[in-house]
Amino acid sequence: MPGRGGLDDDCRSDSPIFPARYLETTTRPMDRILKSTCDLIPAELMQEMLRIRLFEESTLHEFSKGRLSGTTHTCIGQEASAVGVVSALRRSDVVFSNHRGHGHYLAHGGSMHGLAAELMGRRTGVSGGRGGSQHLHFPGFYSNGVQGGIVPCAVGMALAEKYKKSQAIVAVFLGDGTFGEGVVYESFNIASLWRIPVLFVVENNRYAQTTPLLSHFSGDFSLRFKAFRIDVEELDTNDVTIIREAADSITASVRETCEPRAMVLHTYRFSPHSKGDEVRDLAEIEHYRQFDPIILLRSRLSDEEYDLALSTARDEVSRAFGQAELDAWPDPADLLKAREELLNVCGRSFRH
Repeated sequence: MPGRGGLDDDCRSDSPIFPARYLETTTRPMDRILKSTCDLIPAELMQEMLRIRLFEESTLHEFSKGRLSGTTHTCIGQEASAVGVVSALRRSDVVFSNHRGHGHYLAHGGSMHGLAAELMGRRTGVSGGRGGSQHLHFPGFYSNGVQGGIVPCAVGMALAEKYKKSQAIVAVFLGDGTFGEGVVYESFNIASLWRIPVLFVVENNRYAQTTPLLSHFSGDFSLRFKAFRIDVEELDTNDVTIIREAADSITASVRETCEPRAMVLHTYRFSPHSKGDEVRDLAEIEHYRQFDPIILLRSRLSDEEYDLALSTARDEVSRAFGQAELDAWPDPADLLKAREELLNVCGRSFRH
């Protein structure tokens, strides 16, 4: 049956129209966790959040020592959003992230060493040392620092998956500051009108860079989605298990109905917007630390489980940055090779 935009509503098929989007990858860390909410394993979820937390803390430390290239924006305090949502996705799904995307990347199964090397500008980086913190390109994962601009890109990717009838969906993470961009609402409109399988995930950390939410945002997040007939679930929690349960239901709905859905997650970042531009009241930051997602989950683990998760994460982070520092710098000739590869890929896509 044709949809509201005249497109085929059926998202299921074994014969995709477009060429394959990416090559096979190794198993994601999250693949070993859960297939349904009844399988939730707190120790595994804790380990994933600790991997992100310790990586981000090391990122700030390395930056302060002058070892990183470009800028960086950490997600310390927001780990439950990344782990809770991404763990509910399938391996074939696509994640489109933003400038604060390290947690989404790691939760999706991206190489920690590849990320550390990218931040250090090394040849072994996930984007060859050319993209830096904000421009990551990994199988099924993309990020860009232009917040409003990523939303139509994600909707377009989801439309491609619908044409392919792959049953894959796209999850795009956007912040509260993104809602001042008109293209965001155009994307909501087209996603709803054409029944596109995309999940909009709003991480409201209550600040757009250094501007408080109340100073730049009027109205209600949920009503913005409802204006376009997009069902939305709003959660004011940093409990990763609650977020995961909600994400399970919502991603299943996107996949089954082939329609957009939205999640609004009210959270808080403990780190500065970027490296050291902290203007918030320290008392406010301390207030929100009682809702630290790691503290909230800690009581559900034994001391042995927590210690194992912590030591495992520490070892991985240490190895990632240690190896990256020894890796080679990019060869300028690689830029020309990358250009040729891109032209070849584009040529194949157009011919198909």
